[in-house]
Amino acid sequence: MTTKSKPVNEPGKVETIDQVVIRFAGDSGDGMQVTGDRFTDESALFGNDLSTFPNYPAEIRAPAGTLAGVSAFQIHISDHEILTPGDAPNVLVAMNPAALKANVNDLPTGGTLVINVDSFDERDLAKAGYEANPLKDGSLSAFRIYEIPMTSLTLEACKQTGAKPRDAERSKNFFALGLLSWLYHRPIVDTERWIVRRYGRSPIVAEANTLAFRAGYNFGETAEIFESSYEIAPAEHLPGTYTNVTGNVALAWGLLAAAHLAKLPLFLGSYPITPASDILHELSKHKKFGVRTLQAEDEIAGIGAALGAAFGGALGVTTTSGPGIDLKAETVGLAVSLELPLLIVDIQRGGPSTGLPTKTEQSDLLHAMFGRHGEAPVPIVAAKTPSHCFDAAIEAARIALKYRTPVYLLSDGYLANGSEPWRLPDVESLPDISVEFATEPNATGTDGEPAFWPFIRDPDTLARPWAVPGTPGLEHRIGGLEKQDGIGTVSYEPANHDVMVHARAAKIAGIAKGLPPVEADDPGGDARVLLLGWGSTYAAITAGVKRVRKAGKSVAQLHLVHLNPFPPNLGKVLRSYEAILVPEGNLGHLTRLVRSDFLVDAKVLSKVEGTPFRVGEIQQAILQEIEHLESSSAAGGQTTKEAAP
Repeated sequence: MTTKSKPVNEPGKVETIDQVVIRFAGDSGDGMQVTGDRFTDESALFGNDLSTFPNYPAEIRAPAGTLAGVSAFQIHISDHEILTPGDAPNVLVAMNPAALKANVNDLPTGGTLVINVDSFDERDLAKAGYEANPLKDGSLSAFRIYEIPMTSLTLEACKQTGAKPRDAERSKNFFALGLLSWLYHRPIVDTERWIVRRYGRSPIVAEANTLAFRAGYNFGETAEIFESSYEIAPAEHLPGTYTNVTGNVALAWGLLAAAHLAKLPLFLGSYPITPASDILHELSKHKKFGVRTLQAEDEIAGIGAALGAAFGGALGVTTTSGPGIDLKAETVGLAVSLELPLLIVDIQRGGPSTGLPTKTEQSDLLHAMFGRHGEAPVPIVAAKTPSHCFDAAIEAARIALKYRTPVYLLSDGYLANGSEPWRLPDVESLPDISVEFATEPNATGTDGEPAFWPFIRDPDTLARPWAVPGTPGLEHRIGGLEKQDGIGTVSYEPANHDVMVHARAAKIAGIAKGLPPVEADDPGGDARVLLLGWGSTYAAITAGVKRVRKAGKSVAQLHLVHLNPFPPNLGKVLRSYEAILVPEGNLGHLTRLVRSDFLVDAKVLSKVEGTPFRVGEIQQAILQEIEHLESSSAAGGQTTKEAAP
């Protein structure tokens, strides 16, 4: 927490700060995600810039009070532009001993602990693995601690509702929310209205949550235990209408927009799986926009239905995570053979197998690239921020429709669940991605009569025509068996198979011609080290690069959205730098691809802990790489970018 004035150390005083990172942590039944979401919305309404990182357990019903059941929500709010949810919290709100133990090591010296002291009894301490009470043994002496009996104060506040004590206790997360809302001067009226909307079907619950929320706010205002409360001014934003959006919601809205821009109905065939399910939930709300969603019985049925919808003239989409793309692989290959537009949305998570269902990773890139039998190239688009998921969805749809191909759209758990303010785009600025269906015969049959050949290709895109079933005179055969070039009948001829394989490969490679050239962010033009990224590493890389430049060092940055095919000038850009560092949430997927395609000495900065990169990790890696180059130069090595291969 960066202060702009000295601490006042007097109750009732207000201190102005420019940013703060707060982490709410408790049992998975304590409502920490709801608490974090509401604090986020309050901050968004106030006009702060923000970034969030929800972190919840994979176990559906982990034993209460244990480390396995700890759920947390971190939010970074500021009066200026920020990129990440923060490397570490300045304030940790711990609802029980397990939450404290699981998170306290992330809290820096001098950080603030807000503790629900009621939960620190002998039983809960034992379940968390504490041999002694950390509030009494001096182990927390490095922190500023506020011990607050949140549970008992919540029960007292909720007495008038007639709720049973066990039920009233569940409102203690709203006490914590009210307390932090007072401490950081958050607007509260909308939260009170939201409680009524959310819990209105159960008046007792709605009243209990409202009273607990007010009790927390009033406690902060009257208890006089805090040295001061804090104000964080709104950030400066470009003019426009803003909303706080998660990556999954932005992606769902991007799919809606893409269907509208393409003038096609949208069909989603999906099987629920963490962390992709929210896209299915969101799209199912929008039937009035012509959306049809199918919650299929399994992953194979989901993609099969989506591909069938594409054959019928819809924008077909399937969503999944982790092991779901394993099961969909065969049908992706079928879509390659049929040459029909299809979006495969993969919200990546930790693997292999069931792996880490609620944790983030970037380990599916090589699967998207090569995870099919036979020669079956597929374009790949990757989102880089929660709000960019909207644009990435439109771009993936554009490529799929224009080139008649399945397209992988990669996001991950960090983007999917994280949120940030998003300025709604001008609808007129969105691209026209509409397509024309075949309506007339395009060839002459052997009998001299007009005929439709399904594999006559567009000379520019190499895409085949898209004919909706039932169009008179355009009946044609599709399927997984190889087809005769042009005419589309089944063919086992070796020479024809060679032609079709090369045609499909050339079609995907040709997409690069329509991609904008990339340009490294290299302000001084003298950087020797290039940070190359993709996907959700964007925020940490960008923030790390800014820190290094602020320290007086030169470093360049390039972030890729198109991963297959690569932008046409990527090789030239990469070869202009002496060192290429690739931060990835895997063991080096993009690193392998650029090394093999462009013969550059790219090095991976790998992280597979189920958590996103911290800015400090990126900063340290850049400085080490710069120091290595400077040491090599001093010893007579390369000294200029031109000397690089």
